[in-house]
Amino acid sequence: MKLVTFRSALLAGILFFTGLTATAQKTNNSSQTKNKTEMKTYLIEREIPDAGKLTPEQLKGISQKSCSVITELGPDIQWIHSYVTGNKIYCIYKATNPEVIREHAKRGGFPANTIVEVATTISPATAK
Repeated sequence: MKLVTFRSALLAGILFFTGLTATAQKTNNSSQTKNKTEMKTYLIEREIPDAGKLTPEQLKGISQKSCSVITELGPDIQWIHSYVTGNKIYCIYKATNPEVIREHAKRGGFPANTIVEVATTISPATAK
């Protein structure tokens, strides 16, 4: 019975603190925007022999590993999507800098042979 009461009190405390934090974040929004590091878009080329022959299960495992490392690294990196080709995987990431992408690759155990910042994007809509 005491354990249930302790857990309830702990949960109530966490919810209260979370509410206070959310309120503080709303009131400090303008200062946080000024201090927030800009996320840039990067194209990462990963040389992986026979990448195009990876099974759905293997791709799922790679994706799960990538996501777990991103969670460890925090808000400085975000995986957008990837393109799998014959011997390479091309990934689009948002990150604060290329070093965090290199750290992601190192911890994940996969290559990041080339990392380039995307200057802009164009599409058929650009022609209009």
